[in-house]
Amino acid sequence: MTGKTVLFGGSGFLGPIILEKYPEILSLGRSQIPKNLKNKHININIEDLSSLDNLDFDRVIFLIGNSNHHQINKGGTMGIDYNVLPLKKALDYLKKRIVKENKSIKKFIAFSGALVYDWDKIKLPVNETQPINPYKNDYLFSKYMAEELTKCYPEIPIINIRLCNIYGPTKLIRPDFVPTLIQNTLSPNQAEVWSTKPERDFIYAKDAAEAIVLLLEADYTGLINLGTGTMRSCGEVVKIIEKLSGKKAKDLDVPVSGQMKFVADNSLVRKLTGWVPKYSLEEGLTETYNTMKEYAEECKWWEKKEN
Repeated sequence: MTGKTVLFGGSGFLGPIILEKYPEILSLGRSQIPKNLKNKHININIEDLSSLDNLDFDRVIFLIGNSNHHQINKGGTMGIDYNVLPLKKALDYLKKRIVKENKSIKKFIAFSGALVYDWDKIKLPVNETQPINPYKNDYLFSKYMAEELTKCYPEIPIINIRLCNIYGPTKLIRPDFVPTLIQNTLSPNQAEVWSTKPERDFIYAKDAAEAIVLLLEADYTGLINLGTGTMRSCGEVVKIIEKLSGKKAKDLDVPVSGQMKFVADNSLVRKLTGWVPKYSLEEGLTETYNTMKEYAEECKWWEKKEN
């Protein structure tokens, strides 16, 4: 199923998790993938993809992008530069490959996010037809622009995945709630969270990886939600991590952006693939915490954040 699949952006957060689970997927990117992975990797330059001309592939998972919404929302063109332009360059190349060389693409998986849904108008659970409002900040606008861009390429069967709150072990410093919390509890400093009030749909990265690969075979193009269909509060996440770490996290009770309550209607992905999540929140967080605990001495995230 994945023998002719390539993955752009295998050195980030989700890419290595997909590659580890599916070692036959070929990695493409400017940065080397983690050394423990068995996948073949090809260095590429997104500005010139001609090095792929003789490569035999027909399915694509495109993970090049930037999710650091704190940095993107400071202004400038960072959101467009990272989340739109690389996607356009890849799609332009694939269109040329199809039209001029008759090399078909059976599926292209791109990624957006559940935050594009209108925070004030959604009705739970949120399905793919509900209203969006991508104009609240630069990050959301860049994700929306990427979704709109894909409509310019009818030759390519594209699925845009609107991911819910994905979490999993990582060595990277990410702006997301779960890895930030775990990195804080593993640091010698006081662990803090902005707020325990939001309730979200948390999906473990290993579950997401399985769903993504199953969608490569789905007879479908368009938008699709990817979440567990279960809503849990940030406070519950904090309690689980506190129990695992033996360290209390201070609730700063700071107002946060995004939907205060969100759960995805994931009936479409279930219908198309038969996928159901295998990990409970407790199981996923336990595995994530234990793995990141092994990374702590090497990564020392707290020192990098201070610098």
